Amino acid sequence: MTRRARLHPHVTTVATDDGLVLLDERGGRYWQLNATAAAILEHLARGSDPRTTAEHLVSRYGIGREQAESDVDTFLERLRSAGLLDSAPDDGRTTG
Repeated sequence: MTRRARLHPHVTTVATDDGLVLLDERGGRYWQLNATAAAILEHLARGSDPRTTAEHLVSRYGIGREQAESDVDTFLERLRSAGLLDSAPDDGRTTG
């Protein structure tokens, strides 16, 4: 089984003009993501691994590979720390 970044079912997303807002329905906390963070989340949610997602950042924003990989890893860690990611293995079904 593969694992992919998938938001926990209690997290709702709303697109904004400049990114995305995540709402944790359990406690009412929300996070506003800029366009770059929203792009990272979109790529990961579609099944891209962190390395492929970082490569997208390199090509789209012209940043260095090391910086892009660090940005993706940091973003994932923040989502995990906030309890926003579903830890269940991907069973091939899509949600949303």
